[in-house]
Amino acid sequence: MKEKTKKLVILTGYFKGESYGLLGPQMAATIINDHTDFDAIVVGVTNQDNLSQLKTALDHFFKDQQKIVGFSSLGGRQDLFDFAGQLKKEGATTILAGPQAGPDYKGEEGWQIHPHRFRGVSDHFTFALHGPAQQILPILASDPDVEISELDGVLCLDENGQMIENPAIPWDDAWLAKVDWQTLYVLKDGAFKPLSVTCAQVLQQIGCQHAAKECQISIDYPQGLVKSGFITICQKGCSFCDVAADKGYMGAVNKTAIKEQLMWLPAGPDGRKIPFELINESPLFSLAAIFDLADELSITLSQINLTLRADYLLKGLKHLEKALEIAQKNDVRILLSSVGFESFDDTILKNLNKGVDRQTNLDAIRAIRALKPKYPAHFGYLKEEGANHGFIHPTPWDNPQISHEINKTISMYQLSLDILPPHSTPLIIHHASGLADWIRQIEVKEEMEFTRVGNTIGWWQTKDQSS
Repeated sequence: MKEKTKKLVILTGYFKGESYGLLGPQMAATIINDHTDFDAIVVGVTNQDNLSQLKTALDHFFKDQQKIVGFSSLGGRQDLFDFAGQLKKEGATTILAGPQAGPDYKGEEGWQIHPHRFRGVSDHFTFALHGPAQQILPILASDPDVEISELDGVLCLDENGQMIENPAIPWDDAWLAKVDWQTLYVLKDGAFKPLSVTCAQVLQQIGCQHAAKECQISIDYPQGLVKSGFITICQKGCSFCDVAADKGYMGAVNKTAIKEQLMWLPAGPDGRKIPFELINESPLFSLAAIFDLADELSITLSQINLTLRADYLLKGLKHLEKALEIAQKNDVRILLSSVGFESFDDTILKNLNKGVDRQTNLDAIRAIRALKPKYPAHFGYLKEEGANHGFIHPTPWDNPQISHEINKTISMYQLSLDILPPHSTPLIIHHASGLADWIRQIEVKEEMEFTRVGNTIGWWQTKDQSS
């Protein structure tokens, strides 16, 4: 095979000391490597990494070539937004892609007339790309005279600084089949070093069924405001979920693509496929089918990690038991790696638009605990088994009564023993989520401003308090 001379790097947020794969960026790198004359790698950048060393490593990687650097799944990291801006000023082509690339590039709704709002990062990137990764192919294959602003999925500024936003092409399962998991690197000793992935992902469903239908919901005022009442917004899915707003629900990936994804999973030292997260918010109804596909492919699985909602868990219990019976026979482990409980208070669950109540969460926990003794070696959900269940705290609606009732529930049902994570997750409001609409309505109605922290809204602090 002819050695490739052109290079491309995709930078993405990462956690120190981990070795998990990154489905979106690594699938994009695979598509680029297979269909262009570019050699693409993915570099996971942790909060502890020195960005000066990262810049040096990029200089060494590209040598005298034009730098083409993609940014994906940044998790709102302002340091990486700023790093992209620095590279762009130095002449690099910087591309923003991945979840919420469009909204983050354009900025928060109404920022032009409300200067305190997030103004977007269009000045940090040459252009943005929202939607399927294969839209990058005509851009990379184009000659210098091509007008990028006319291509699918592109967001950019015209010569007058006006925003151009082209619709993305539809998702196509044919492009969701292959992932080369050997494209991941980390920064070590000032250079890019390959990282062996020990846990991957298999995409079985795009989006969340809870986000399939838009509805009107009423969200209470924050506890800290003297005024009480509620704000009504139109919402798809959980009100804090920016992915629900980004993708909604696009249905299942076809069997052929899933089989190829399974085939491309690396094998561990024992010859079995490495553990993987099955990306499907309602996975139990089609979980047994994964074992059927593995049999068809004559491959052996080791562990399947599931992320799901409490109500979907209860609805799919019979399917889970069926899958556990198969897993036990095949010596495969099923781990409930994250159940999105989020809260154990009905007021907070309502405001989060979870679509479940406190009792649903408790019923799900009771069912999980009952399953564990039946399949002790092949079913996991405990913190020490690698699970990290959703628990959002603090929130804008906390008050002494709610806190008392939540603590009472935690104590009564001994949730700290096996369910609650070591640390709760504070409510994060991305500027394109439903809760951001809620905040903006309060700001206009009450003539106040909340602090912006990068692309998120600091619901805990008004702008006057921060000055």
